[in-house]
Amino acid sequence: MTDTSEHLRALRRDLHRHPEPAWRECYTTARLCEEIERIGVDDLFVGPQALDVDARTGVPEADELARWRERAREAGADDATLQKCQGGTTGAIAVLERGAGPTVALRVDIDALPRTESTDPGHHPVEAGFRPDHDDAMHACGHDAHATIGVGVLEAIADSDFEGTLKVIFQPAEEVIGGGRAVAQSGHLDDVDYLLAIHIGLGHPTGEIVAGVEGILAVANFDATFTGEPAHAGGHPDRGRNAVQAMATAVQNLYAIPRHGDSATRVNAGDVGGGSASNVIPENAYIRGEVRGETTDGKAYMREHAADVLESAAAMHDCDVDLEWTGDAPSADPDAAIRDLVFGAAGEVPGVEHRLQSDDLGGSEDATYLMRRVQDQGGKATFVGIGTDHPSGHHTATFDIDEASIGIGIDVLGQAIEQIAEQRP
Repeated sequence: MTDTSEHLRALRRDLHRHPEPAWRECYTTARLCEEIERIGVDDLFVGPQALDVDARTGVPEADELARWRERAREAGADDATLQKCQGGTTGAIAVLERGAGPTVALRVDIDALPRTESTDPGHHPVEAGFRPDHDDAMHACGHDAHATIGVGVLEAIADSDFEGTLKVIFQPAEEVIGGGRAVAQSGHLDDVDYLLAIHIGLGHPTGEIVAGVEGILAVANFDATFTGEPAHAGGHPDRGRNAVQAMATAVQNLYAIPRHGDSATRVNAGDVGGGSASNVIPENAYIRGEVRGETTDGKAYMREHAADVLESAAAMHDCDVDLEWTGDAPSADPDAAIRDLVFGAAGEVPGVEHRLQSDDLGGSEDATYLMRRVQDQGGKATFVGIGTDHPSGHHTATFDIDEASIGIGIDVLGQAIEQIAEQRP
């Protein structure tokens, strides 16, 4: 294939025009189910059928979920699928059964980010007419392309000589590290022999493939809410309990956590705020942040110390803190055997100009939950990077992809899946 078909290009642009953040991917799920049903599969699990619902994290409030579901309905999403998406149960798993052979899974994520896309006339989605219809979400990390690649691979394998079972997992809520565990614990991975997870871009140009992305940092996200007591800042400052002081102390000391000697560690207070007026002792403040580790143990070390810092800062200023861990994912490493097979398969695909056996991600991904689930049961997994030219970095207002990379990704993954079934590395 290599050249991205017009149908898949249109699908990607439709998904880009309707971006939905974590657990709100109602239109996206419905649109993908339409494509899956067009292709024809042996099983299709949607929403709660594809998840361990109790293992979800980062799920919004009911009114927020209902608002996005209604928006999806207005955009033309199938009502039967929307019923399955109620309560923040999105995503799908499509299953093709093609006789005796191994079970291979492909995981793609489908959620967008809660940010506004550029309106610059030179920004390609603006120029070509597929910028989002609303300003409160954007596909700023390429998950619209991931979902499209998943559909393309499903179709390619359905029309191939593949022998075995293929599961394409359209996973919700990666951006909040909230969906990977829910899929991993759903039971759908318990018979998987080989797992491929993917990401587009990551600093690699169109035509470049990374067969085994390494350096995936373990991560834990948190929301900390500080509560104090308001008072008049001029007349009675001694009667207040300053929540912003507690928050500021916590921020300063989060960054002072000693780094771990055995692995790289990270901390970030990415969203902070509080207070109501310049003349009021602030009674409320918050931190939304994260800790990371090169290893799962390193992340656990940072998580423990971060909790101590937050609680101590609150106590120092006579405030209370409510700490919620909203997402958590382990580290994981690719298996050499399947990584090497993907590397070899990529060399047979027109359009692939350069191959890397491995490269460091330097970030986090909750595909690690799925990778570890398969590996813990004796299977093999790798995380594949599909290069794409993009005008700006991931998560920026002007992020976009080179749509030619979609066809290249489909060909590489399709070739690899067929060879996995034949060679069983």
